[in-house]
Amino acid sequence: MQYVSTRGQSPAQSFSQILLGGLAPDGGLYLPVEYPKVSGAELDAWRKLSYADLAVEVLKKFATDIPEADLKELARKTYTADVYRNVRAGEDASQITPLRVLENANGTSLVLQALSNGPTLAFKDMAMQLLGNLFEYALAREHAELNIFGATSGDTGSAAEYAMRGKKGIRVFMLSPHKKMSAFQTAQMFSLQDPNIFNLAVQGVFDDCQDMVKAVSNDLGFKARHKIGTVNSINWARVVAQVVYYFRGYLSATTANEQKVSFTVPSGNFGNICAGHIARMMGLPIDKLVVATNENDVLDEFFRTGVYRVRKSAETYHTSSPSMDISKASNFERFIFDLLGRDADRVRALFRKVETHGGFDLSGKPGSDGDEFAKVAQYGFVSGKSVHADRVATIRDVHAKYGVTIDTHTADGVKVAREHLSPGVPMIVLETALPAKFNETIREALGHDAERPAGFENIESLPQRYELMPADVEKMKAFIAKHTGL
Repeated sequence: MQYVSTRGQSPAQSFSQILLGGLAPDGGLYLPVEYPKVSGAELDAWRKLSYADLAVEVLKKFATDIPEADLKELARKTYTADVYRNVRAGEDASQITPLRVLENANGTSLVLQALSNGPTLAFKDMAMQLLGNLFEYALAREHAELNIFGATSGDTGSAAEYAMRGKKGIRVFMLSPHKKMSAFQTAQMFSLQDPNIFNLAVQGVFDDCQDMVKAVSNDLGFKARHKIGTVNSINWARVVAQVVYYFRGYLSATTANEQKVSFTVPSGNFGNICAGHIARMMGLPIDKLVVATNENDVLDEFFRTGVYRVRKSAETYHTSSPSMDISKASNFERFIFDLLGRDADRVRALFRKVETHGGFDLSGKPGSDGDEFAKVAQYGFVSGKSVHADRVATIRDVHAKYGVTIDTHTADGVKVAREHLSPGVPMIVLETALPAKFNETIREALGHDAERPAGFENIESLPQRYELMPADVEKMKAFIAKHTGL
């Protein structure tokens, strides 16, 4: 399997060649030359597999240059009930991503897929734990080292740091927007004292952090000299790891391949739902892919109108679902590449326009950049928006009706999912995090604190270690250079 850039000006490479990196040298994102297909016979066989073995079956279609025996060892090391142990009452830890039916009436069903049982209580652990083991495996083969440079709006950072702490040959430099994460998220990252972990609190919003990651990735000389890699969702291996739980969710919710399901995904950076798009392109019987946004609704605007309009930092809202406080969706370029018939020249021109004019328009109206918006429905995408009052009301409703407490991002997902239910098609909402990570809003909604898994009781009181940094690329490069010694 070879991979090409969405911008068409970088040579094709193998899975292992792109594993440790992020952006392609031309500034684009990697995608396989063609999506591997999954047959009905394979789906039937996969119904019987453990999560780890299902991961191997999916991964080996993409990582064709890694021996299957090595993939099995990595997956079975990663996806264990011991690693994904923070299960709710009544859930089976061995299932790794168990389903919980919330509603099943009048021919429609609403289901939660638990993705937050890992060490940092967020869905990012599902991919990041595998990525940590893949990185260590690849670096050991090459006797090399890696400096991970990433950005987080809340959950990616802690998931990456917990996956990479203590890994041989790996350092992590993680940017986060200063004072714009929940107290729990902040403490989870900044309380780590491991010498290979560097937390950098940036005076700005997430998009400022993300822009700096891209700027460093585009400085090819600096990137090579300082051995820079990324764990953000622009990293292809992370997206592939997320594809697995769409297959698991489908196989758990159905009994025959003639059945379809839909997925609703809380989304800001388009990484999580991009994995659903890839699963659908592989042949997974997905009806709808529902994009749920918060007040930062750049994606909802596109899927309603065909206009992709990036917001400036000053226009980015700080909300109670902060991991989605993003106004420039990095992974969106992968979908646009497919939507445009893989026309790399047009993709390159459109995303150049994003940088110069703040967006593009595919609505087909006079003066627009094209008319491809009409084709979006062919890919199953629809969308919706949720605001603070919605998520508080949804948290209360789900708790009152089903005795289940959900976090703020998952509440955005449930609210929007209810707007897109179809008879006979299960709607699976991807759980984003455990509610303890956003206790301030849980207390507002329910009048009491969210339950905390063992070991997290007093995390906010732990000593914190971080560096306060301006949103300045050159100062960031100097910090990295100083601490890598390269």
